[in-house]
Amino acid sequence: MEPRIQYAQTTDGVSIAFWTMGEGEPLVYMPRLPFSHIQMEWQNPDLHGWFEHLAAKRMLVRYDARGTGLSDRDAVDFSVDAQLLDLEAVTDCLGPDRFALFGVATAGPAAIAYAARRPERISHLLLYCAFARAADFLDAPTTRSWLAPLDKNWELFTESISQFSFGWSGGESAHRYAAMLRESVTESAASEAYQAIAQMDATDLLPRVGSPTLVMHLRQMASPSIDAARAIASVIPNARLALLEGESWFPITNAVHRAIDEFLAEGEEPPATAELPEGMAVILFADIVGSTALTEKMGDAAFREKARELDTSLRAIIRECSGTAVEGKLVGDGVLAVFTSARQAIDCALRCNGAGESVGLQLHLGIHAGDVIREGNNVYGGAVNIAARIAGASEAGEVLVSDTVRGLARTSAGVVFDDRGEHSLKGIEEPQRLFVVRGGADG
Repeated sequence: MEPRIQYAQTTDGVSIAFWTMGEGEPLVYMPRLPFSHIQMEWQNPDLHGWFEHLAAKRMLVRYDARGTGLSDRDAVDFSVDAQLLDLEAVTDCLGPDRFALFGVATAGPAAIAYAARRPERISHLLLYCAFARAADFLDAPTTRSWLAPLDKNWELFTESISQFSFGWSGGESAHRYAAMLRESVTESAASEAYQAIAQMDATDLLPRVGSPTLVMHLRQMASPSIDAARAIASVIPNARLALLEGESWFPITNAVHRAIDEFLAEGEEPPATAELPEGMAVILFADIVGSTALTEKMGDAAFREKARELDTSLRAIIRECSGTAVEGKLVGDGVLAVFTSARQAIDCALRCNGAGESVGLQLHLGIHAGDVIREGNNVYGGAVNIAARIAGASEAGEVLVSDTVRGLARTSAGVVFDDRGEHSLKGIEEPQRLFVVRGGADG
């Protein structure tokens, strides 16, 4: 459901549009000047899921800056002081005494200024590809190149900044975002905003930031540079720096999700973890195909980033399918999970396969059922070994199951089982009859 647009009034009489979603401790996501349109952002498929993830564990607050989006378009003061009036109007309207503040890119100076001036209100400060002083951003050759068309060709300018924001391989996502940029602010207002940005410098305020601070930056990001991120993190007391892989200015990767969730969860009571079963269980193994060759081809850092992204997706799918990932089991570049239902395990495996394809990695997937022995965060037993061998016998992108699993699920899983015959599996005395799962009668 689309969030309900609400309005707050600033002390200088400007109407600021905002929405909230989720429940819990508030995270206020500041607009990135000069572009903001909270309704069109929500309707954008590339950003929709990002907002839903942020709101899954907390209340997310998103608003349009004055002069942009659904806020008062006639108010075109984009100074730091004006930005703080917008922020204060929204948070005063909602009423939280304290909140986490998230500043991306050009929102950096205002986020830093508010955290320094109102430390009693900020529980956490998060900065992503942000800067404290404008020169670290505007003087970079990359920034100058896409800023050049600003006063000459509005469409070319928005397309250029969109390509830069999404990475130069952004394709349709970048074009869609560029169209949204043109709707979010007028050409003249954008020009005034960049003139205001050029005057921003919050470096003197960095030592006064007293809240826990996470500075996230991309290794591949040239504008602002890693040096600018290091300068912020080194001056804010007890700040931490997280260098992540990627080239998109949008913080919509699983690595960023994970960094934010872990940072905001510090000090909270850890959630109760599902207890591993003992006795009869359905065991799923998922392992990345050809991880050694992929590491050599892609490079270790790039492969590990993709593998971490996939691991996060797989564990989320396992939870959604009522399974439990076995945290203490080392399974190379994959995961081991246990279920109480064969149908749930098969559904999970099929969804895991899709998650692998979405990040360009294929999986070996195998499922078996039998008795397991629980010991701490691990499960052991012959059934676990058989599940691992079945996964190893599967083709890339194939879900392979034992005859035991087929028998348990053939009337309830809504899938078709293709007989692959008996297989002699390494270390397993008896041959195992294996079946390939197809996701429907028409497979």
